[in-house]
Amino acid sequence: MRVRLLAAGTRQPAWVREGYADYAGRLAAELRLELVEIPVARGRAAGSAARAVAAEARLMLEAIRRGDYVVALEVGGRAWSTPDLARWLGRRLAAGSDLALLIGGPDGLGPEVLARADERWSLSPLTLPHGLARVVVAEQLYRAASLLRGHPYHRA
Repeated sequence: MRVRLLAAGTRQPAWVREGYADYAGRLAAELRLELVEIPVARGRAAGSAARAVAAEARLMLEAIRRGDYVVALEVGGRAWSTPDLARWLGRRLAAGSDLALLIGGPDGLGPEVLARADERWSLSPLTLPHGLARVVVAEQLYRAASLLRGHPYHRA
């Protein structure tokens, strides 16, 4: 299964790139994690956050492939424990469709993107920096996959 993390933002600090790459690299061949960076739209300083969100939404929707199971990451989504995430991931693996996980820009995901999502996942009720969210997603997918394989990495 291919998991594509569609994340707004193209200039992340080294610690984000390294943390993400570390966990993405640990995932087994049956769960390939690929990062697709979506450019953050300009114009927020001029007071047009809505136009910026709409521009990012267009790019994100274009990056979603036909047949992808789409999960929007947002604070108001469903929170999972690690065992819940592992069970969910096991069901998604069994279903066989690729996943598209979406992380929005500074003002979140556009309504069109949220409407396209098959479900919504909350990493935390806290607002996380977008770069940190990338690392958390990669680590949690690795942890869930480890749990499915019975690997001792997961210690709940």
